[in-house]
Amino acid sequence: MAEKRDFYEVLGVQKGASEDEIKKAYRQKAKQYHPDLNPGDKEAEAKFKEANEAYEVLSDAQKRARYDQFGHAGVDPNYGAGGEGGFGGFGGFGQGVDIDLGDLFGSFFGGFGGGSRRADPNGPRRGEDLEARVTISFEEAAKGCKRTVDVTRVDSCPDCRGSGAKAGTSAKTCPDCGGRGFVNVQQRTPFGVISTQKSCPKCQGKGRVIENPCPKCHGSGRVSARTQVEINIPAGIDNRQVFNVSGAGNAGINGGARGDLKVAVFVRPHAVFEREGYNVWLELHVSFTQAALGDTLRIPTLDGEVNFDLPAGTQSGEVLCMRGRGVQVLNSKSRGDQLVRIIVDTPRNLTQKQRDLLAELEKELGVKRGAPVGNKKSNFFDKFKN
Repeated sequence: MAEKRDFYEVLGVQKGASEDEIKKAYRQKAKQYHPDLNPGDKEAEAKFKEANEAYEVLSDAQKRARYDQFGHAGVDPNYGAGGEGGFGGFGGFGQGVDIDLGDLFGSFFGGFGGGSRRADPNGPRRGEDLEARVTISFEEAAKGCKRTVDVTRVDSCPDCRGSGAKAGTSAKTCPDCGGRGFVNVQQRTPFGVISTQKSCPKCQGKGRVIENPCPKCHGSGRVSARTQVEINIPAGIDNRQVFNVSGAGNAGINGGARGDLKVAVFVRPHAVFEREGYNVWLELHVSFTQAALGDTLRIPTLDGEVNFDLPAGTQSGEVLCMRGRGVQVLNSKSRGDQLVRIIVDTPRNLTQKQRDLLAELEKELGVKRGAPVGNKKSNFFDKFKN
């Protein structure tokens, strides 16, 4: 297998390039090697994929930092924790460690006189939420798509069905705390006898004792494994938005509900479109004669190429609207618009014949060289003279 090229080299930027420079370089490469513009060209297709991979890493601050430090090994899916968990610095909280806040607060406020109420240690507890990230194309974000993400998820142990006890056995109520998960401790002080509560040392606050732990989960009732989760990315999602997949997180405890999976979406920029809310912008370059005389053109949209009628006399910089050709509104069937900004290209390197023809046109239009250009603003203020 050929060795991967340096990602900065792929996009043609320096290592210290800014986010805008990287985005601009990617757009140029994507436009140059896009499969639609190079049909049947396998080399162009490979370079297009290479540019996508480079941009996915260099446009993400965390991935870029790992790449700068460790090279390709730093962003390999098998590196570290796999790269799919946690984004924005809040990944993995609560995984692998169960913290009973009731025990924590109980040790401080656990009831002078034994009057505090504690959660049932054997009651159902919801599973922890998980996080993942996914990178999609501009078109996929506009119309929605399906993706499969890899996550490390905690599920109920299949051998003991979440009980923690070896098959054929069951957990017993803790004899020291009677299943409450805590014990009362009395201490004599100069102010009298003070009663406090602390987590039961025999069952570690669980209220149950497992004499024969399940060999697969070691008594925890849950096992961790790498798994694939299929997700439906909603149409209209924007770059760096997060959406929730209900019930796709870690399994609950004691029959509790599953947690959720929070997915951060990263959208690759398009070679020709720019997004603004639910509208898309397209710059359309036309010739002087097309702008003057009008024309019917084939232009790209999110739905493929369509006919576009350019009105005669269109000015450079004018914006024309194509209703309902934009991005689908999130959680709705309506769509934004496609806005087409017209750029009239001035011809260069004219032949003498072409110059003569333009001079004849200029004469026909009554344009005088050197004459002052009309200024609508000055004409407006002229009304207030005298």
